[in-house]
Amino acid sequence: MPATPFDSAHLSGLFPTGETARLFSDSAEVRAMMLVEGALAQVQGAAGVIPETAAAAIHRAAMECQIDPVGLAKATAQNGVMTPALVAAFREAMMAPEYAQYLHWGATSQDVQDTALMLRLRQALALQEDRLKATLQALARLAADHAETPMAARTYGQHATPTAFGAQVAQWGWPLLSALEDLPRVRRQLVVSLSGAAGTASALGPDPVALRAALAEKLGLHDPGHAWHTDRTPVLTIAGWFGRTALAAGKMGEDLVLATQSGISEVRLGGAGASSTMPQKQNPVAPSAMIALARQVQGLSATLDGAALHRQQRDGAAWFTEWLTLPQLVLSASAALTLMQDMSETLSPDTSAMQATLDATGGLLIAEALSFALTDRMPRPKAQSAVKDLIKSARDSGIPLTDAARAEWPDLPSDLFDATRQLGTAPSEARAFADAVTKAI
Repeated sequence: MPATPFDSAHLSGLFPTGETARLFSDSAEVRAMMLVEGALAQVQGAAGVIPETAAAAIHRAAMECQIDPVGLAKATAQNGVMTPALVAAFREAMMAPEYAQYLHWGATSQDVQDTALMLRLRQALALQEDRLKATLQALARLAADHAETPMAARTYGQHATPTAFGAQVAQWGWPLLSALEDLPRVRRQLVVSLSGAAGTASALGPDPVALRAALAEKLGLHDPGHAWHTDRTPVLTIAGWFGRTALAAGKMGEDLVLATQSGISEVRLGGAGASSTMPQKQNPVAPSAMIALARQVQGLSATLDGAALHRQQRDGAAWFTEWLTLPQLVLSASAALTLMQDMSETLSPDTSAMQATLDATGGLLIAEALSFALTDRMPRPKAQSAVKDLIKSARDSGIPLTDAARAEWPDLPSDLFDATRQLGTAPSEARAFADAVTKAI
């Protein structure tokens, strides 16, 4: 088993991240850091902090030079950060020492690496947004199509009352819609970092605040208005958003594992896994992977929260913990939503099995409705007690509750025992979700 399934030749298909994985490669990090260095030189040249000729040369070199990450390994291990090795390799690749001396002028390693991280997280958010929208559209269609498809609701794993499959689908989708609507706030946390060695910007020229704002504009990021070397709120906010999408996928996965288990089989998956020895098996592989990824994100989120405890003005241990954790969290969330999208687009309810479950209860799922129907002839507590006694008697005798109730109270409404008449707000909730998705996308 490889150290991470996302880099595995045989496991990457089980945990598919799509294009997101390439954002956390060595080459992607190097390229993003070089873009930051090039943009920094541009704004410094425009502000007169470094010569404009040097700024132009550095920016051009940032677009053209190729740096092999392998060559940075030894120095990175010694320094604890990649930036010093990258800057040295960049200067050498420029082959213009008179200009290269102005590279990385006044900035610190964390400025470059954190800003480069934000460039990559911006792309990761865009990719996750695409998955989110496709998933929501598929769920909206499913909810609308089955707004009045009756099924047994379950609480504590037990039959409760009738609900609609469309309402169940809406429960899967609402957290995702909330995440989609929250994206503008999350994107405001895509911020530039430019504060210098100890967060004081002491070597960044006469107006470092204006320089930071200019760099933010150049890179299409936001200006945080302050140094954030030890304030990991931007990272935590973005990671938290990814975590929410993973947990939503995990919830759907849990429900699908239960819905497809032997003896229930109320949902058909678009694809299922085979057993190596039992030919009858159709395993809910994708839902199981969604659950596993959600649990992975839960653990990583706790570790990432701890990584926000930076000591003083810089903390290597906290920063290193973030490097170990954040990429795995983003990739796990990306894989979870990729699988959720596929499930949403391919699953279908087995309406016959759902109806069979309702029929097999002998009317027990309308016990609550029956107790309320009796309140026009007796107080509510007495009605509840009467229904409980009738349920016990029906179970002991093997008579369906529907028949026992009609025998006891022949004048009950004829549609009382029709599950489609006892769906409450389930159909409207399913349609409300579908409508909300249509308006949002």
